[in-house]
Amino acid sequence: MTKSTNDREPTSESVETVSIGSGTADDLKTRVSWLYYMESKTQDEIAQIVGSNRSKVLRILAQARADGTVQIRVTSRLSRCVELEAELKSRYGFETVIVVPTPQDPVDLPGIIGSELGAYLSQRIGPDMSIGLGWGRTLTSGIPAIEQRQPSGVSVISLLGGLTKVSRVNPSDFAWRAADRLAAECYMVAAPVFAPDAASREALMNHHGIAEVLDRARRLDLAVVSVGDLSPDSIFTRYGLLTHEEIISLERAGAIGDVLCRFIDSEGNVIDHPVNDRVLAVHPADLGGAREVILASGGWSKLTAIRAAIKLLEPKVLITDSVVAERIAVD
Repeated sequence: MTKSTNDREPTSESVETVSIGSGTADDLKTRVSWLYYMESKTQDEIAQIVGSNRSKVLRILAQARADGTVQIRVTSRLSRCVELEAELKSRYGFETVIVVPTPQDPVDLPGIIGSELGAYLSQRIGPDMSIGLGWGRTLTSGIPAIEQRQPSGVSVISLLGGLTKVSRVNPSDFAWRAADRLAAECYMVAAPVFAPDAASREALMNHHGIAEVLDRARRLDLAVVSVGDLSPDSIFTRYGLLTHEEIISLERAGAIGDVLCRFIDSEGNVIDHPVNDRVLAVHPADLGGAREVILASGGWSKLTAIRAAIKLLEPKVLITDSVVAERIAVD
């Protein structure tokens, strides 16, 4: 059965939370999604079946796309992306490379890379694994693509502190949201990512609970990180984590971006700077004990930082876009 021409593909823009009653919302959402995507029912037909109206069915479908209940993937790969994956494996010794086409609108890139990351983690994570997670827009975008699990002994460890002020989306909540999808225990660095000064940072790092998290982070099965830059659209600027003067000072000291909020130069060295002395996070060098490091990041503005992070982390897995892949393939 084909969908009627007045059916439109649900969009996650301005998605409203659909309330159907306690204990029934997820079942209804799943049923509506099944009827639409698997049985090719029209939205009007579904509305009749579930005793609702077309407008509400459309909102339910949009919500299902937004929260990961429904995941749509293009299974055929662009040949150039496949070629780039092989070239990067050969050049850098990666075990796995996933290259996605660079979208027309750069705003879409974190979501695309995040979705690939979520799908990869769903396949890669097994029982009793320990997973260390960074944070940022790209990683957070992968949450809906992580398959919901039953408890299996998985533990999730946040690799850095959080934010004390956010607006719409908290990029530092990636660890506990991923833990919820994986039905995992979650260990958090329950402190702001930047301490007021180096002395405060040292005191917090020696706190029993935080010290335990940092110790677990040195014995990971998987470590998942991204990179940041110092552009006006960076997390540091948008969330006011650093002052304009601090960002200028970092750039003068040679910083080109960050890994786990520690600023690095173009060779992948953590720079000597007072800002780095205030970071409550696992040091990137400590990820060397992880069985597998996954670097997921892309975009022209992060090209230099991605190059540097590859030198610093020596990841086994890289997930990026074709523009970045083309450039680092010929470095």
